Amino acid sequence: MVTLAEVAQHAGVSASTVSYVLSGKRSISARTRERVEQSIQVLGYHPNAGARALASNRSNIIALMIPLRTDMYVPVMMEIAIAVTTSARAHGYDVLLLTGEEGPDAVRRVTGSGLADAMILMDVELDDERLPLLRGTAQPSVLIGLPADTGGLTCVDLDFGATGALCAEHLAMLGHRDIAVIGEAPAVYERHTGFAERTLDGLRTRSRELGLRVLHRPCEGGFDAMSLTLARVFDERPGTTGFVVQNEQAVEPLLALLRRQGRAVPEDVSVIAICPDQVAVQASVRLTSVAIPAQEMGRSAVEHVVAKLAGRGEDEVVLIAPELTVRASTGPAPAAPAAPQERPV
Repeated sequence: MVTLAEVAQHAGVSASTVSYVLSGKRSISARTRERVEQSIQVLGYHPNAGARALASNRSNIIALMIPLRTDMYVPVMMEIAIAVTTSARAHGYDVLLLTGEEGPDAVRRVTGSGLADAMILMDVELDDERLPLLRGTAQPSVLIGLPADTGGLTCVDLDFGATGALCAEHLAMLGHRDIAVIGEAPAVYERHTGFAERTLDGLRTRSRELGLRVLHRPCEGGFDAMSLTLARVFDERPGTTGFVVQNEQAVEPLLALLRRQGRAVPEDVSVIAICPDQVAVQASVRLTSVAIPAQEMGRSAVEHVVAKLAGRGEDEVVLIAPELTVRASTGPAPAAPAAPQERPV
């Protein structure tokens, strides 16, 4: 393995000069820096992580807390995680992935042990138990998600409130008046997970303004659960003609059940999904959808946490505006059937 001393000899400088180039602790002339960096590249030198951490009091690691729960759509979570990892690497940081449901204990472990220089937290609840600890530590952190109180925090998220409102507006424009929301699994709402609660709040608020009636039913996903949920919807609101689905695992079962019932999409029923584009375009009916900007969220979280590590970042809330893409699953509401006429006696 190439040593720092060998780099110094190759570049014709002292070992301390190489160390200063690597750490950035002292100003080095551009010519000397270039010579050292060229020697590093030619020799394939990689600084020892432990020694570098001791010298700089930095681990050059960002902890990503991403509890992998069975009631969440894991592919979206992992897409965000990959975006965080690749963006962090571009800034010279590695990522420590914490997937357990440890809550505040995970925050204490990271802040107390020096495992990482900063934290990015996902699966944020409205009243998240981890937040008091984050506010009480000097270690930089960023949330991918939005709690009820954002004071003293930096948050990055899709504007899920605006997402719900956008779905209501699209269906109202097409003449739909009774709409049903097929939501995430019940446990997601029981935890008061921010994205699910905010979507529902935005949709309900805009629906009231537009004169729409809304029925919300959580769903575990899968064919059997969706069959029971759909039966409840049409039993309680037989005139439902619009669906908003915020549950990737329920999308295909819903479309299959509507076909089985003889309800054509979009002629009889319109469907909007809040999901990744890949799910929308690969469904049996190409879905009108609001995409989850997973890569943008991951990159933005890293940019903010790196800025904080450099002493430049300030607490702020960054909400990404939703974009609705119209495809084949939404159309004008069907005309109401004509009232029966009395026969003359």
